[in-house]
Amino acid sequence: QLQLVESGGGLVQPGGSLRLSCAVSGFNLGYIGIGWFRQAPGAEREGVSCIRTQGGRTSYAESVKGRFTISKDNAKRTVYLQMDSLRPENTGIYYCAANLVIVTDQGLCISPSRIGYWGQGTQVTVSS
Repeated sequence: QLQLVESGGGLVQPGGSLRLSCAVSGFNLGYIGIGWFRQAPGAEREGVSCIRTQGGRTSYAESVKGRFTISKDNAKRTVYLQMDSLRPENTGIYYCAANLVIVTDQGLCISPSRIGYWGQGTQVTVSS
């Protein structure tokens, strides 16, 4: 059974940084796509950044390009989301997600409704 466990969330001031981690178990990380999705209060869940299985192609939401970086360490079975220059609008619960296909042909994260596996989420709050 594939399981995802997030960590690394917290409270940070605007302009600060956080690194989220997603530990993957029950499946070979080299054969599944992983993504980070965010759900702000009162809003729908949306894709932030995703990384494909083969080749490691990445995708980013326009609002985080140049500030967030997704990466994975197959040996450690962990996917990271480095978040720099954080803004209050980045606040929300960040969920790690897994799906065989997670990046569309247009280079975007797939719709949350198509995701097969979710972690429990980790809270990120950007506030002064």
